[in-house]
Amino acid sequence: MSSAVSFRRIGHLDMDAFFASVELLRYPELRGQPVVVGGRRAPAPVVRADGTREFARLRDYAGRGVVTTSTYEARALGVFSAMGMMKAARLAPEAVLLPADFEAYRYYSGRFKTAAMAIAPCMENRGIDEVYLDLTEVKGGSVALAWRLKQAVFEATGLSCSIAVAPNKLLAKIGSELDKPDGLTVFGMADVPTRIWPLAAGKVNGIGPKAVAKLAALGIETIGDLAQAERALLRAHFGVSYASWLYDVARGIDERPVVTASEPKSISRETTFERDLHPRADRAALSAIFTALCERVADDLRRKDYVSRTIGIKLRYDDFRTLTRDITLSEAAGDVASIRRAAGECLKRAPLDRRLRLLGVRCSGLVARNADTGEAGGLQWTLPFDDPTR
Repeated sequence: MSSAVSFRRIGHLDMDAFFASVELLRYPELRGQPVVVGGRRAPAPVVRADGTREFARLRDYAGRGVVTTSTYEARALGVFSAMGMMKAARLAPEAVLLPADFEAYRYYSGRFKTAAMAIAPCMENRGIDEVYLDLTEVKGGSVALAWRLKQAVFEATGLSCSIAVAPNKLLAKIGSELDKPDGLTVFGMADVPTRIWPLAAGKVNGIGPKAVAKLAALGIETIGDLAQAERALLRAHFGVSYASWLYDVARGIDERPVVTASEPKSISRETTFERDLHPRADRAALSAIFTALCERVADDLRRKDYVSRTIGIKLRYDDFRTLTRDITLSEAAGDVASIRRAAGECLKRAPLDRRLRLLGVRCSGLVARNADTGEAGGLQWTLPFDDPTR
């Protein structure tokens, strides 16, 4: 490992239960209560005659939505992100249910990132609620810097965050989870045996459920167990490349830089229906959803200033089979009409004889709009779900 990499200070800043916390700014009377955000049919609160608010309860939810996020009180009851709403309702029937407001979340995301960048300009955006910060050249001790960042974020948003400062992104990511919520963690390579090795192997970002199961079958439960494993054993079960990565991360080794700018590979939008929809019986509903997805993708492209050379669709049938189709355009495009036209051609190549659970539209082969502003050519306009022959 190079000396330049050895002496880095990398911060990972992660907002605490971000979406739920934004909602608590709007509804402070819900603080301390189990609150779940999500579900496509979650009703908005109703204002009573006396000015107080009446909130929907999770027990009354019916549908196939998933939990977007939950407060820590709801998590204590077993309700976590990506869980089916119906399962969540069985675990926490009295939890308050709120609809998601992504416009508000994007607003607060922008505010916390602007506040953090004022202190640490070298930032890697990792999503709506987390960032990496290279603090190597920022003046001040690690603990003092972390406190400054936490205070700046709170003053800008009224929200808490958890921060870890460590020698690399791997350790900073793990560290930010250790003392949530409102955590502050600082450690170095010398702390790896005591702070990192006792943790479950799945705490490493990149060791997913399948890898965890394979490791457990080999008697490897913790990161420390992984650090003691022989390279040959790991290679035999995981292949050379992944085994080498496992060997390094178990020792806290990660030389990845903080990347301040990156080009997206694709932009997509998809939706899972509350009930399965049939291409013929629910033709009008599907056509409207299809158009809305194309509009949202086109809006994403416009905001990010890209056009796309390849348009695709994603279908999931009622038997859970997933199918994708795509088409490459003669010229890149980003307008709604061209995206819908190309996606419609993809639909013509997909069986539409079963009910659908999910529909998605994807744009890939992205290029900067000012580099290629051509429109898709050679395709006939079709309304795939309106075609009476399907």
